[in-house]
Amino acid sequence: MKLSQILAAGKPALSFEVFPPKTSAGFRSVERAVRQIAALKPSYMSVTYGAGGGTSAYTISIAQEIRKNLGVESLAHLTCVCSTRETIRQQLAALSQAGIENILALRGDIPQGMDLSQPPYYRYAAQLIADVRASGNFCIGGACYPEGHPESGNQRRDIDFLKAKVEAGCEFLTTQMFFDNNILYNFLYKIRDAGIRVPVIAGIMPVTNGAQVARICQLSGMLLPPRFKQIVDRFGDDPAAMAQAGVAYATEQIIDLYANGVNHVHVYSMNKPQVAQQIHQNLSSIIGVGGEA
Repeated sequence: MKLSQILAAGKPALSFEVFPPKTSAGFRSVERAVRQIAALKPSYMSVTYGAGGGTSAYTISIAQEIRKNLGVESLAHLTCVCSTRETIRQQLAALSQAGIENILALRGDIPQGMDLSQPPYYRYAAQLIADVRASGNFCIGGACYPEGHPESGNQRRDIDFLKAKVEAGCEFLTTQMFFDNNILYNFLYKIRDAGIRVPVIAGIMPVTNGAQVARICQLSGMLLPPRFKQIVDRFGDDPAAMAQAGVAYATEQIIDLYANGVNHVHVYSMNKPQVAQQIHQNLSSIIGVGGEA
């Protein structure tokens, strides 16, 4: 089923992200995590894709397993930053052959010193989206940044790039993680005012390890609301307490999103079934049995 059909439903829905192993040695543990998360019957599961296609075979394999054997719709990430157009063409053919209907089309982080200004490389995600749209009958999603992409300079420019993605064929958007819902609500107002009407899925990261926070902020440039910072300062050195507090904070964010009409939430569960299970349990009466859209 295409995600456009799932997103057309008007009730709260919950989905989870998993990432493939970097080597075959880690495949078994990832496979176990995927099966445990799929048992919750989320509305869909996304599978990430390493820059340059380093995990592409695992991405396709896991996405196919989720869809074909675990009874959950899958969304395969596709990153183009280190790929040529021919490489992307081959990946799209492999995804189609595996029965994958949904793709999250991403540029990815540019390696230091790499020049993307010349063919055959992609410079922007909108270029990848246009090629995916031309290549087959995929449902295409893209990324968006409620606090602005670090490379955009200002939010107005960032929204212009977002419009280019939608005009190229993007049918839905998934946000980068955020810890203050007011940032998302303000962002939604601005993009709707700019004429962007596609569904927006809120991306939520349950922070279960205090050490994660510094790295997240360093990579994304996002701000931490004082309330969340106080939680990390108080519980960050106690792994069990931080895990419990992080899940509770994420749960509160999600409930507030649902209450304010943001019906689709995607949890960056970091291959941690226990985190997915706890959040799912916390929301079970809100999303209904299985959390299906």
